Amino acid sequence: MSIADKARNKAEEMKGAAKEKFGDATDNERMRTEGAAEKTGARTKQAGEHVKDAGRDVRDAFRG
Repeated sequence: MSIADKARNKAEEMKGAAKEKFGDATDNERMRTEGAAEKTGARTKQAGEHVKDAGRDVRDAFRG
């Protein structure tokens, strides 16, 4: 995973967390739900990228 992808995913996660907290503070259920969904989506992307990286590491270990 490139550094740009990591940064983009982390920024999306932080945006979702902020939106979720703002929804909590203002008692806005829609904002809270959107924030949680964005945060979860970003974490899922990060996990998928980690799996890809691990697969490449295993492949490289067998080639090396």
